[in-house]
Amino acid sequence: MRINRLAAYAAVAVLALGLSACGGDDGDDGGSGDVNTETTFAAGSTMQKLKDAKKIKVGTKFDQPGFGLKGLDGKPAGFDVEIAKIIANELGLTNDQVEFSEAPSAVREQVIEQGTVDIVVATYTINDTRKQRISFAGPYYEAGQTIMVRNNESDITGPDSFKTTTKKVCSVTNSTPANNIKKYLQNEGQQLVLFDTYQKCVDALTGNQVDAVTTDNVILLGFISKNEGKFKLAGDTFTKEPYGVGLKKDDTDFRNFINDTLEKANKDGRYKKAWDDTAGKIPNAKLPAMPAIQRY
Repeated sequence: MRINRLAAYAAVAVLALGLSACGGDDGDDGGSGDVNTETTFAAGSTMQKLKDAKKIKVGTKFDQPGFGLKGLDGKPAGFDVEIAKIIANELGLTNDQVEFSEAPSAVREQVIEQGTVDIVVATYTINDTRKQRISFAGPYYEAGQTIMVRNNESDITGPDSFKTTTKKVCSVTNSTPANNIKKYLQNEGQQLVLFDTYQKCVDALTGNQVDAVTTDNVILLGFISKNEGKFKLAGDTFTKEPYGVGLKKDDTDFRNFINDTLEKANKDGRYKKAWDDTAGKIPNAKLPAMPAIQRY
């Protein structure tokens, strides 16, 4: 039996009317969501422990329009946030029983290992290096890395441009995009600028301290939408970035549960609704088919 509260959906509709075209602050900030009240779990499983605790701790980004952006109310909103709520609802938890905390790229594995959070849903690219420390469910979305520049920039047209220029590009410490861009640079020490959040990169681009920002396309589209007339994309995507849900290493039952939940949400429409209410409002941001789950 599912609890579908009309008041919760009405609140989402009212909120959506007051948001800008990008919709980065969309999403239900409380209430029940679509809570699965009939799911049962094995005693001692992570799922049962979370259900008994009546809380799940989720690490996400606070600086990425459309995926995870902290609003004026102090709560994050975006596609990643909604994916986390879907997982919580399948555990039998309501949206207001999800405890969000900021998980910048540099500390995502650390907060999982230390138990500071139960899962990380934070534009988290699945790769083999990270799998040495944590496990992944998913992927639930595939992005592609690209480059954002100021609107009057003409010399940077893609990653290869950095092979013939000394211009600076900004990314985030311990992120996949930061590692990917290195092979295109003449002088990594002089050209690559790293911060702990992408908002600081955007601020540096605005202030002419760097010439470009590189990360995944949908994240950059969010910043472009939030800063109308200031920035543009330079070139096409040049990588594939499958986003996964990070969790403690070798918690196979919990990983399988999250994978099952993602597939179920894709079939019943909750996945698409989560996108449409958040990142889907960003101009030119398109939702491809959900990638095939990588079960291992």
